[in-house]
Amino acid sequence: MTTPAQISEQYFTAWQTGDFDTLRGLLADDVDFVGALGRASGVEECLAGLRGMGRMLERIEVHARVADDTDVITWFDLHTAGGAAPAPTANWSHVENGRITRIRVTFDPREILATLDR
Repeated sequence: MTTPAQISEQYFTAWQTGDFDTLRGLLADDVDFVGALGRASGVEECLAGLRGMGRMLERIEVHARVADDTDVITWFDLHTAGGAAPAPTANWSHVENGRITRIRVTFDPREILATLDR
């Protein structure tokens, strides 16, 4: 059986490489996302948001991942195109029956947003 930590690792790898078929398989149909730049309800909205952010994504530098039987917190630097400094980011994912059901992400988006205005 795949652990929540392994699912989280697969999620970040798939997002970074643009493998949205794998991402779809990791997300529950009713996944709920709340983050600094938006909200999404359901797998289609969540994938659309991940695709949008993926267009700005250069890489993810994971520093730590802490997990238990259902929850994973990943601490990473979000590197984006456009010259913004890497954004220190915390991502909490809740896993049920092998799929991510809830995602909460927090980071300071000001520098990323400023690069979009240039």
